[in-house]
Amino acid sequence: MMRSLLILILFTLLSCENNFESIQDISLKRKFPSGITKNLKLTYTDSAMVKAILYSDLNLDYTNQLFPYSEFPEGIKLILLDDDKQKTIIQSDYAITYNQTKIVNMQGNVVINGPDGSQLQTDQLYWDPELEWLFTEKKFNFKNIDYDISASRLDANKSFSLFNTGKLEGNVTFEDK
Repeated sequence: MMRSLLILILFTLLSCENNFESIQDISLKRKFPSGITKNLKLTYTDSAMVKAILYSDLNLDYTNQLFPYSEFPEGIKLILLDDDKQKTIIQSDYAITYNQTKIVNMQGNVVINGPDGSQLQTDQLYWDPELEWLFTEKKFNFKNIDYDISASRLDANKSFSLFNTGKLEGNVTFEDK
């Protein structure tokens, strides 16, 4: 009897294996947010001046990942204010911000309305806040007093005074001097 019990215990110990690596692998593949914020309103100030206000119904904070990011699965509304308090309003159905690169990736019905009445529409737009630069490889439409254009690619500064596009279609107004 004692011999059978000893064999059973020995068999049990030898049949166990260390699954720590498997468990660690599973936990790394599953992404759990370190924070969840509902009805977010985030105000960014510089030298006591409001520069931007971000609104989102839901923010998921994944700063616990190897490549940290914040996700806005229900979209964003971002109001940018210049020194003259002129507003530029950016909206999208979804957005993600990468902490290390600071790049913002906006997707789905991305619309930018400028203080001059200009409007940009696209399905996806990247924003680099450090360089104040916009870019996309998707088709976009841009309208203002002088332009009503569509193209398949855009690289532009935030005021659209410098921009490069792919194949351009539409109307451009210009004056002979």
